[in-house]
Amino acid sequence: MRADTGSEWTEAGVFPVAPGVHRVPLPLPMDGLRAVNVYVIEDDDGPVMIDGGWALEQSRTLLSTALGELGYRPGDIRRFLVTHLHRDHYTQAVSLRREVGARVSLGIGEKPAIDLLLTDDPLRRFEPQIVALRASGADALIERLQRAELMEGPEEIWEAPDDWLEQGAQIPLRERTLLAIPTPGHTQGHVVFADPEAGLLFAGDHVLPHITPSIGFEPLTAELPLRDYLGSLRVVLDLPDMRLLPAHGPVTESVHGRAKELLDHHDDRLGNCLAAVASGATTAHDVASLLGWTRRQRRLDSLDDFNQMLAVVETHAHLELLAATGRVTAVTSSGPTIYSVGTGDPGA
Repeated sequence: MRADTGSEWTEAGVFPVAPGVHRVPLPLPMDGLRAVNVYVIEDDDGPVMIDGGWALEQSRTLLSTALGELGYRPGDIRRFLVTHLHRDHYTQAVSLRREVGARVSLGIGEKPAIDLLLTDDPLRRFEPQIVALRASGADALIERLQRAELMEGPEEIWEAPDDWLEQGAQIPLRERTLLAIPTPGHTQGHVVFADPEAGLLFAGDHVLPHITPSIGFEPLTAELPLRDYLGSLRVVLDLPDMRLLPAHGPVTESVHGRAKELLDHHDDRLGNCLAAVASGATTAHDVASLLGWTRRQRRLDSLDDFNQMLAVVETHAHLELLAATGRVTAVTSSGPTIYSVGTGDPGA
């Protein structure tokens, strides 16, 4: 085990972040995020995991090695507390449950999406993104994604959890009691796990230190996922400030500081989207083409197709919130949604 300096947070290993709590980065090959942090909490009956990683052989091997450094084997894992249903958080938990019998818990808000994945064509997991892209006037992008089969994805392990975490659920462990707090936005059922006594927030993808989480990238999306996400940022601001233990990126000292930055970012983005519409952009794709992307402020057409999809869908979410609050007018007929500067009450 080594000190958690955060300088190279994707480097494999076991990093203690608090007494009895260890960060373990697991690989995400072919993913720009590069790694996902899972957290091992030592407990009387065996370790409890926050998130499980992606069910890949390389990830499974590194997790076994990390557990070995702590004196455990995968069979000792007692429970997985999973923040949300995305493959890099959920699928390895389900895979290991088959192998070692560990209990898997997931937020109740993910149940409709899990039900869909279990009972329907798994390719429909991307249907909301296709709908949003069509409404955004991005048909050419859809065609490129489909030609490259980027909207299909590999076969994944989807099973229901052993139990659904309701709002306010408390998880008593040896040295701490974790609170499961719903934070919809990134997905409808996303939860964070708070340890107020130790001052720790296992934030999943809700609050990330270096990037802004995608909004509503899931098989079933909420009516206004950005509104939900902004509300969930305010939820964590209503909690005492804690150390941020994110799924992607280094551990940092203040959840509040980063949550405020994310709120400011989206406020700026809403203003930029409004300005783009006022300048004559009419579709979400047009607006996205006028915005800068990533910290380097790259043009939309300089991104790969998958990240263009994320950018256009995020822009669509911002414009839909502007329309819902009366700051733009949205007109939908047989083609893409057309936006114009609205005359409604911005405070609606």
